[in-house]
Amino acid sequence: MPTATIEQISAHDLVALWNSEPDLTVIDVRTAAEYESVHAQGAKLQPLHDLSAHSFTRQQKPVYILCKSGVRATQAAEKLLEAGVNHPVVVEGGTDAWVAAGLPVERSGRKVIPLDRQMRIFAGAMICLGALLALTVHPLLAVIPLFMGGGLVFSGVTGLCPMTDVIAKMPWNRGSSCGCRS
Repeated sequence: MPTATIEQISAHDLVALWNSEPDLTVIDVRTAAEYESVHAQGAKLQPLHDLSAHSFTRQQKPVYILCKSGVRATQAAEKLLEAGVNHPVVVEGGTDAWVAAGLPVERSGRKVIPLDRQMRIFAGAMICLGALLALTVHPLLAVIPLFMGGGLVFSGVTGLCPMTDVIAKMPWNRGSSCGCRS
């Protein structure tokens, strides 16, 4: 784990700083589809599942990180610290706080279910389906909800979620530039 602490900044403070220093590095680590749906004006897309932390190591200035609410931004900041980036800064409350504050955004009009909700929908569906199959088809199919439940416990304990990484790469989570519009 990184030994340095991860700083945070409010959306309002970042806008004030950005207005005085327009060359700040501000990245959004959500999926391309989430980014297209709505993002802080000027933020650059760097999806967490594709984030190349080493590409920021030569940078001496802070890297400001946004996601939906702060969880993925914190994971990205940890990844940057581990790669040797000196100063990752998480934007408190992420894009949700940015939008709620009425700060400048860019929108595509495309509606996307946030990645964390997609993961919960998928996990819940698999648990329900596995339990139903175990009750109606064969008791050994109880392995499905047991596997999914174990995965959720693993995710909660470690902060890692392989299922979310897979869902992030699905066609509906890619940007429209790949021709994958929903």
